Amino acid sequence: MKAIKEEHVCRDDVYASIFSTYSKTVFNYIYYKFGNEEKAYDVVQEAFIKLWENCSKVAPDKAKSYVYTIANNLYLNVLKAEKVRLKYAPDTSAVVNESPDFILEEQEYKEKLERALAALPENQRTTFLLNRIDGKKYAEIADMEGVSVKAIEKRMHLALKTLREQIEGI
Repeated sequence: MKAIKEEHVCRDDVYASIFSTYSKTVFNYIYYKFGNEEKAYDVVQEAFIKLWENCSKVAPDKAKSYVYTIANNLYLNVLKAEKVRLKYAPDTSAVVNESPDFILEEQEYKEKLERALAALPENQRTTFLLNRIDGKKYAEIADMEGVSVKAIEKRMHLALKTLREQIEGI
C-alpha cells in the first residue's frame, strides 16, 4: 500500500518538494506571458491548488507538466476575460511629464522597450524573456513550450530582429 501512495502527489513532502522545485519557474513563465506580477502570482497559486485537489490523479513525474498546463490554461482564461472587459472599458489615457531630462529619457526608453516587447507575438516574447531574463537554455524553453529546439531558435531570432528594428541602440 505504501508504494501506491508514493505514486501520487498527495503526500505533504512530495507536494512541498514539487512546489519548491517548480513554483518559481512556473511563476516566471506566466509572468513573462502576462507582464503582471500580481496576476502571475494568482495564476501560479491557483495552478498549485488544482494540483493538490487532483493529487491522487497526478504522478510526481507528471506534476511539472500538469502545473505548467494548468497555469497556461488559467492564463488563457484570464486573457479572454480581460479582452471582454477592455472592449467595454472607457479610454482614460493621460500622460504627465514632470521629470528632469535624464529621467524622461530613461522613461521614454523603458516605454519604447515595453512597447516593443508587448508588440512581439506571445511565443517570441515568452521565449526572449525566459532566455534573457531567466537564463533558460533553448532546450529547457522548448520543453516548457512543448516545441522543438529549432522552433525556439527561430522564435528567438525573430524576436531579436524585431527588437533591433524597433529600438535604436540595441
